Amino acid sequence: MITRRIFVKQLLALIALASGGAALSDRFLGSEQAAPVEPPAALPAVQPEPAAKEPAVSDKPLLSFFLLSDLHISVADTSIGDKLRLALKDITQFDSPVDNLIFGGDVTDFGRDIEYKQLKGILDDYKLPPIYANMGNHDYYDIWLTDRGAFSTETMPNGKTDAMCRNRFMKFFGYKDKPYTDVWLQDVHLILLSQEAYVQEKPDVGEGAWYSDEQLAWFEETLKPHADGKPAFIFIHQPLPAPGTDGGTHRLIRAKRFREILQPYRNAFVFSGHTHRNFLSENHYNQENTFHWFNNASVGKTRASANGANAVQGMYVQIYPHQVIVKGREFTDRTWIPGSEWIVPIKA
Repeated sequence: MITRRIFVKQLLALIALASGGAALSDRFLGSEQAAPVEPPAALPAVQPEPAAKEPAVSDKPLLSFFLLSDLHISVADTSIGDKLRLALKDITQFDSPVDNLIFGGDVTDFGRDIEYKQLKGILDDYKLPPIYANMGNHDYYDIWLTDRGAFSTETMPNGKTDAMCRNRFMKFFGYKDKPYTDVWLQDVHLILLSQEAYVQEKPDVGEGAWYSDEQLAWFEETLKPHADGKPAFIFIHQPLPAPGTDGGTHRLIRAKRFREILQPYRNAFVFSGHTHRNFLSENHYNQENTFHWFNNASVGKTRASANGANAVQGMYVQIYPHQVIVKGREFTDRTWIPGSEWIVPIKA
């Protein structure tokens, strides 16, 4: 028989056991009073990589310039200077940027001091960008003139020398000791080669362009930064003969070596003058070489077109990171010449 005392003891033992079990349960399984377990913080969502974008094509050129070839400034014909004024008036009022001017040889008709003085007088009347130039055959012609300005082949060189003409040219354009030079403008490389001798020093040259070993070695070295494909812009005066040949009179004489130097460079652009060809009736873009070759018209003496118009023409060049645009310009009426625009992509 269970006494009252024994019953109470058993009841208290059961209560103690229940309390311990609840504590044990709370420890492992949790209870309504236990602090909730926070879930782990979510990892940030992985954003997909954006698709690679094509490089932006700039609508602003790195550099824009006008190439004015064969000015033929002459005190004997004032209309020649008037033609240059037409060109300069157009250029100074141009809607698009003109970062510099290049005079592509035959700047004067005879290379005389009086002609450079006349040229300076014309240029001073306009607010112009920097000007660079190379020499043509006419810039050596002073040897054909007597002291009175008469043309005389019998008495050539008439007490003159080729060196005198070179020095006048270099002094006028600020070149130190050579008539050829290069310049980097806004990360664009312009290379100007010049005829170094005429018939007083080298009778066999005729009207051809003679480049010395020294100039060609300089040219080769100057091109080396373009091994990565960066475009190079090269200016000569006389045009090139057919591929695989050297030139004679009225051509670049050491043409095979010139082409050999340019061969490794996939984005080389060559500009020449001398021929005075009219944009309206003659081809100006030769694609028979490893480089792009453009032949300019003339400011002073462009050939008459089929309609006999008295043309004053030049070439406008815009250089972009992805392409080069070349346009023929008629300065008499300030218009682009139909059929004379070329867009050349830069090769990657």
